[in-house]
Amino acid sequence: MKNWIRLPNSEGNCVAASKNAAGSTNSPSVTVHEREIGRNGFLGPSAHIYHKHPPAGWASFEGPLRPRAFDLNKLAAGPDCPLQARRILHNAVMEVRYWRLDGKMHALARNADGDTLAFVHNGNGALYCDYGHMPYRDGDYILLPRGTAWRFEASEPSEFLFVEATNDAFGLPNETQSAGHPSINPTRFEVPRIDDKFRAQQDEAYWEIHIKRRNAISTLTYPYNPLDAVGWQGDLSVVRLNWRDLRQDRQPGQPVPPAAHSTFVANRFAISTFVPKIGEGESGTLRVPFYHSNEDFDEFIFYHRGEFYSRGNIKPGMATFHPSGFPHGPHPCSYQKTMIRVPVETDEVAVMIDCAEMVNIDESIPDGAEWKAYVNTWEKAKETL
Repeated sequence: MKNWIRLPNSEGNCVAASKNAAGSTNSPSVTVHEREIGRNGFLGPSAHIYHKHPPAGWASFEGPLRPRAFDLNKLAAGPDCPLQARRILHNAVMEVRYWRLDGKMHALARNADGDTLAFVHNGNGALYCDYGHMPYRDGDYILLPRGTAWRFEASEPSEFLFVEATNDAFGLPNETQSAGHPSINPTRFEVPRIDDKFRAQQDEAYWEIHIKRRNAISTLTYPYNPLDAVGWQGDLSVVRLNWRDLRQDRQPGQPVPPAAHSTFVANRFAISTFVPKIGEGESGTLRVPFYHSNEDFDEFIFYHRGEFYSRGNIKPGMATFHPSGFPHGPHPCSYQKTMIRVPVETDEVAVMIDCAEMVNIDESIPDGAEWKAYVNTWEKAKETL
């Protein structure tokens, strides 16, 4: 554990976090824009700087480092094998893929490169795997441990976001990783069952297992269905958790730091879930997410439901990427409409990945699926380009 150099201090005119004896909020004499600079995913030392101008109010942006946005709804359906689904981003410690399924898989999948976390964006159906049968619905996280054989059957067209922990495994955050908030209660997870539906799918037909190792696919063929378990015991299994299980009742106005939304963690990246909540803060005070510079992590957000209240023109099925190196935060219109007015109920549901390794966007993503003008949307006149 690094022993960070921490020098608590205050300089100049800062926004007070508390009210004075008269009940009014102490604040600077000029309008300011708050920006948090944080290390180690905001779990290390941090500072809040108060600017006269919006930290993201640039006039132009040149070079390869830039915020990017994608509409994954515009991607083609892709291959039948989920292990070869459209790749969105990748590096040495993870990869993210997007996949659609209209019916049922006719072969099994097994990822030998790492754990796979499947997030169900749309649809419902059933999962069949080494551990049995389990239904799925929109908003489910399904954790498929490395080496598990599995397949989906979609009752209605389904879309999945797959996150691979390359050569790694997913676990739960501890209180340090979740900014002092309690970790997820493991009793909320559901596991597959050896039930009548699982036994009914067992047959003596030829079945293939597509195995991903070193990012290449090999095929193993059986003269029977290898999902033929009659029982299992132990403390390793496929597990399921829905974002609706993560909603925590908080008092209106209670601020919640981004790290408190941490849901799953690997060694070099973390997955957080933003769920509907009462907006924190008071009228005239900027609430989370304010302008920020997360200097050690690249940030990817997939938007599942609702309208993300700090951004304009972002719809379900879209994704944004903010690399380390520049500040980002609310768009100008959102800043006035939802970020500094009285607390409101938000309706957004989003999956965020913060990665300590530099992230590569897959260059095979077609131009039609990328919102090229996204970098300009912090300019008020251009935010809906």
